[in-house]
Order: sequence, then structure tokens, then C-alpha cells
Amino acid sequence: MIMHIDDKEVEVKNCIHFKDRLMGLMFNTNITPYYFPRCNSIHTFFMKRNIDVIMTDRNNKVVGVYKNVGKNKVITNKKAYNTLELPTNLYNIKLDETII
Repeated sequence: MIMHIDDKEVEVKNCIHFKDRLMGLMFNTNITPYYFPRCNSIHTFFMKRNIDVIMTDRNNKVVGVYKNVGKNKVITNKKAYNTLELPTNLYNIKLDETII
């Protein structure tokens, strides 16, 4: 799946299957962008590296930006409908921007 983030085309893994949603980036050392539709909460248990987490509403408007999230954290945002897990410090996304 291709998304436009910071005016860049980014290949993102669309996690719609149970196994993809369950595993996410756990145990991975190579951080590639993951998109979790209908997800307003994530955890970083068993993560090998820090990540950036972007949460959007139903219209893909950014409602939460969490930079350099370390392991063993839980992030919940009641306004969020979708979640992106990204490599740290690669994108400069701000609140109220829209991701296509």
C-alpha cells in the first residue's frame, strides 16, 4: 500500500489480518512502516527499536504524534481510528495534517 507522508510516497504494510495485527513490529530489527486500520491503541512490548507513532481519525487527519517511543510503552488515543508505526525521525508529521 502506498501512502503520501510529508509529500513522499511511502510503501506501508497494511495490517488487516489477525497475525499481522498481533505481531506488528515485535521482534523486528528492520523497522518498516506499518498501517493499522481501526486501531486506537498500540503497545511496544518486545520491540527491538524505538518507533514513531502517528494516529489519525476516520478522515486520516492526524490526531496524535508520538516521537521516539521506546519499548514497554502503551499508547491510547480515544480520538484515533487508524495508527501508523514508522521508523524514528524519518518524517516530520504534525497534528491536524492529513495523510493520503
